[in-house]
Amino acid sequence: MTKCLVFILTFFFVVSCSQKHEKESGKPNVIIIFTDDQGYQDLGCFGSPDIETPHLDKLAKGGIRLTDFYAAQAVCSASRAGLLTGCYPNRIGIHGAFMPDSKHGLSLSETTIAEMLKAKAYNTAIFGKWHLGDHPDFMPLNHGFDEFFGIPYSNDMWPMHPQQGPIFDFPPLPLFENETIIDTLTDQSLLTTQITERSVDFIKRNKDVPFFLYVAHPQPHVPLYVSDKFKGKSERGLYGDVIMEIDWSVGQIMETLKQLKIEDNTLLIFTSDNGPWLNYGTHAGSAYPLREGKGTALEGGQREPCIIYFPDEIKPGRNIETPMMNIDILPTIAEITGSSLPQNVFDGKSVWDI
Repeated sequence: MTKCLVFILTFFFVVSCSQKHEKESGKPNVIIIFTDDQGYQDLGCFGSPDIETPHLDKLAKGGIRLTDFYAAQAVCSASRAGLLTGCYPNRIGIHGAFMPDSKHGLSLSETTIAEMLKAKAYNTAIFGKWHLGDHPDFMPLNHGFDEFFGIPYSNDMWPMHPQQGPIFDFPPLPLFENETIIDTLTDQSLLTTQITERSVDFIKRNKDVPFFLYVAHPQPHVPLYVSDKFKGKSERGLYGDVIMEIDWSVGQIMETLKQLKIEDNTLLIFTSDNGPWLNYGTHAGSAYPLREGKGTALEGGQREPCIIYFPDEIKPGRNIETPMMNIDILPTIAEITGSSLPQNVFDGKSVWDI
């Protein structure tokens, strides 16, 4: 009788653990791909007449296009703060773009998407551009990320800036591996490829556990750089080449998810931090048919292309015109993943019902 009771209790314990593991592994993965200074029209599925983006077009067909999606502000640091915290950036003291060696950064009192998901046992990584303060206290590993590979601020904040000397005195552009500077960049041609390779590797290493991957491409912010495999490929010139390589990067990530059979249970969001930097002519994107671009509160400055793909949960091939903002991403992810919302004040709203 005792042996029988022990067997029964052991059986139920094993079943309970198995069910718990199945539930844990069933948590959706989350990937945010965030470009820099990309215009509203700069994707085939958003109307570009001369830039080919087959992978993103396929995502749009398999997911949804948000046609009225807005950045929290039309400049780098403020927009990123809005995305990661769900807060209006001005309210948390971030108004523009942080310069190197800034004494300010994203406050440790704010809760990021990474910190929110860490509490649900997610593994987290950012590959690309941070730009929320380069002092060690403000860097990604202090904001919920397990891994970081990339640059601490914009890719034009380096000694090769055309106004270096008369206006700026930028230090060398550091490339970080977690908290260590592993290189100083004088050529950025391979950066999109390296970010993609890191992203693919991270996905493969975390295929059996829930993960949050934030791919924050420094491109197509000037100066424009592209690898040889896409140089001269676009009718749009160098800017189009850069977008084509970002599209390739998305394709590499999607192919990895498919091969690992985790595509259906992965929420992927693609958007940009703000509109095109029109001062740079052919090296800038297009916000057509919207007015103006980066640095303005007009539509071209803050309205961004946005694609959301989540095969398990989202009916494909739709356009949604309801206005949304990147501050809505955190609370929406919280609802999808069953995460607890931040205790401090935030401003976004979950748009999952929409």
